[in-house]
Amino acid sequence: MKQVQKILFPIDLSEKFEGLLPWVSTFVNAFDAELHVVFVTEDLKSISFIPHVSLGQLQQEALKAAEQKMAAAKQEFFKNFKKLVTRVEIGKAADKILEVAKKEGVDLIIMGTHGRRGLEAKIFGSVCMRVVRDAEVPVLTIHPPRA
Repeated sequence: MKQVQKILFPIDLSEKFEGLLPWVSTFVNAFDAELHVVFVTEDLKSISFIPHVSLGQLQQEALKAAEQKMAAAKQEFFKNFKKLVTRVEIGKAADKILEVAKKEGVDLIIMGTHGRRGLEAKIFGSVCMRVVRDAEVPVLTIHPPRA
């Protein structure tokens, strides 16, 4: 049987990820795995159409806010996970998720889907679809329950 020692759980701090936690917990407990939780904040320096704003300062404020949200999420939602690593990254979500998975040597990625279709999917793209397509490890996708 394949050993799963590290599981990556990318979250979007603006979305409801709590509905996925029973699934994540089931896999973490079944394999006694280490859970890596990552949130990726957009690289604001790549946005060139914001006039008269210090993008560096704005990026630092966004990063600080994301780190505070991650710390709060860790306390509220992840306190029962024995082996836990949390991090906030800056960049394009799919790229960073794939980078963290490779760098940390994860064995499984568990992530929620938004279920975007049609024009919305074309405009916003699909982080999940890209991760599924390009990941070097299995990816378990879960459509989050409706709140």
